[in-house]
Amino acid sequence: MKLTCVVDNGVQAGSGLWGEHGLSYLIESAGRRVLLDTGQSGDVLMHNLQVLNIGADTIDAVVISHAHYDHTGGLPLLLDHLRPGIPLYANADLFRGRYAQRSGHVQFIGAALNEDALSARLTLRLSADPQEVIPGVWTTGEIRERIEFEGRSSAHLMSGPDGLVPDAYLDDLALILAVGDGLALVCGCCHAGLLNTLMQVECLFTQPVVAVVGGLHLAGVAECDLARACASLAAMPGLRYIYSGHCTGESAHRALVQALGSEIVRPSPAGTVIDLA
Repeated sequence: MKLTCVVDNGVQAGSGLWGEHGLSYLIESAGRRVLLDTGQSGDVLMHNLQVLNIGADTIDAVVISHAHYDHTGGLPLLLDHLRPGIPLYANADLFRGRYAQRSGHVQFIGAALNEDALSARLTLRLSADPQEVIPGVWTTGEIRERIEFEGRSSAHLMSGPDGLVPDAYLDDLALILAVGDGLALVCGCCHAGLLNTLMQVECLFTQPVVAVVGGLHLAGVAECDLARACASLAAMPGLRYIYSGHCTGESAHRALVQALGSEIVRPSPAGTVIDLA
């Protein structure tokens, strides 16, 4: 199981890659390739795929963690380079309108393409339930139990029956990878909450989580919530790696390093390659 960070806020120095506020990961297993999210723009995504020598026509499936533009913005340009008909996995709530209240104005921040545009080119696999993408790779499905803090923003809104309401992030999902005797959790933004997402994995599988990768949405959370997240991760006996990026936040990354050590907690800018046995 090999992971490559294709798009992130940061990039490896001297790599020639471009950075932007967004996220995209390539997962490779047994000769199959899965792309999780597409970053904020097609220009950055396609440039980085080219620099990393990853042909878009070699991608076997696309997974979208949630609708926000910094995870779906690369889709329109990517679509022209994918093999027609490959599956796209996401939550069924993906195409609900998403907005943000910024400087007194409401801005659309939802999916870059609508359902008709995507279904004309790809095979949509939309479900609130966990789905197997390729052997050894599953979506978490909707994170229904949310007893712990979530990765929320008071500025995020969604379309409701009578207008805009606070975003419930029903579309938020992550990927679960089988790696040896354990599991790796790969997150897009973790709006449902990192600890809630880990509990979802525990409900679905008996193997321990040995790696957590991606956007953990710990930026801006209350200090007590950050401390609880650090303590919970430090108490996981099988956890060997945390590769944090995107919305994790620099302060949260430092707190994780203090709690678990720099051998376990590592940054994952674009260009990072992670080999998981």
